Amino acid sequence: MPTVYITTPPAEADRIAETLVEDRLAACVNRLSTTSTYRWKGEVHRDDEAVLLAKTTADAYDDLVDCVEELHPYDVPCIERFDEAHVLESFAEWRTETVE
Repeated sequence: MPTVYITTPPAEADRIAETLVEDRLAACVNRLSTTSTYRWKGEVHRDDEAVLLAKTTADAYDDLVDCVEELHPYDVPCIERFDEAHVLESFAEWRTETVE
């Protein structure tokens, strides 16, 4: 079962997180505040961002990515998939039941 790591402008984080949960593409989305330093078009930038950790299923992953790409304001959004080597069984069952 994957957890999806997404960075987004803080102003867009709630909309993306709520859409993923409302559309049953994620069982839960955690939001963390962060500052990112990155190179874009030859220049170094430093911006406040939000990190979203979306708990989903392998079956819903592709649809989740499509949804984030559609909603995300960046030309190149950060969307990374982490597959757990271990997850508490009761949590795995809840996530599977919650995501369609």
